[in-house]
Amino acid sequence: MQLLKEFVSDPVIFFSFTGLAVLLGLCIFYVVYFIAKANGED
Repeated sequence: MQLLKEFVSDPVIFFSFTGLAVLLGLCIFYVVYFIAKANGED
């Protein structure tokens, strides 16, 4: 619980993990997009 409190209160930790989550989301999206296009599915 202390870790969650520190995560919300510290902007450096919050923005770095938020940025990582956005980056991973984009990576997953483009991998799925590329696989769908490579298989010929539109």
